[in-house]
Amino acid sequence: MRLRIIRADLHIHTCLSPCGSLEMGPRTIVNEAIRRNLDVIGIADHNSSENSLAVMRAARGRNLTVLPGMEVASKEEVHILALFDGMENGLRLQEIAYTHLPGENDEEAFGLQVVVNEDHDVVGYNQRFLAGATELPVDQIVDRIHGLGGLAIASHVDRDAFGIIGQLGFIPDGLKLDALELSPNTSLAQARQRFHRYSRFAWVRFSDAHCPADIGKASTSFLLESPSIAEFKKAFCGEDGRRLLPDDAAPGEPEKKEQDWRRI
Repeated sequence: MRLRIIRADLHIHTCLSPCGSLEMGPRTIVNEAIRRNLDVIGIADHNSSENSLAVMRAARGRNLTVLPGMEVASKEEVHILALFDGMENGLRLQEIAYTHLPGENDEEAFGLQVVVNEDHDVVGYNQRFLAGATELPVDQIVDRIHGLGGLAIASHVDRDAFGIIGQLGFIPDGLKLDALELSPNTSLAQARQRFHRYSRFAWVRFSDAHCPADIGKASTSFLLESPSIAEFKKAFCGEDGRRLLPDDAAPGEPEKKEQDWRRI
């Protein structure tokens, strides 16, 4: 077994998200991720995974792993990041989300929801109300994600809007989240003070990129054998030597500090 440092930004939107830039095509995302020295990215459009495969295809032959996924909005308007090893289960979750997602998109109010291929050619427009909330409660969403073998991470918990703490006022004790995500605006040191009651969780920072310039703006480094869902789960739990690394860990220095960096 050989563990290596893997730098990940697992919260990136494409031009499918109504709030995403139309510049966020698959090859642009892949090129920017590689330019910013990322090893793995996660595609997380709102309530849909329709562009994930295109980004995966754009990364073929490149030194970058793409995890398909989506950012599901619960009926409480809590955003949950879902990530998978492959498209099959991502599409199953998409079907569940679509079944429980009411309304149609208003392009003038919310923007276009563009479905593209790996070359950024437009293949269609999603007319569902992707910016809206599903009718599923947050605990059911987390259970559905885990039932499909995915990661369930509470998105940008430091934000009042669409963060689980801002929306509910707390994180339910029985909610089996894999990790909590901080936005680029909040450091781990700040989170230690603000969210000290949730120190039992693993904490990550991702970009939530909606435009090319934001890709990699925040990332988290892991010590893993490979960039797979099973390995990330082990890192979140600090199992078998897998773990999250401090912000100042440099390549070649995985043992720089002895503290368990799984928690802030």
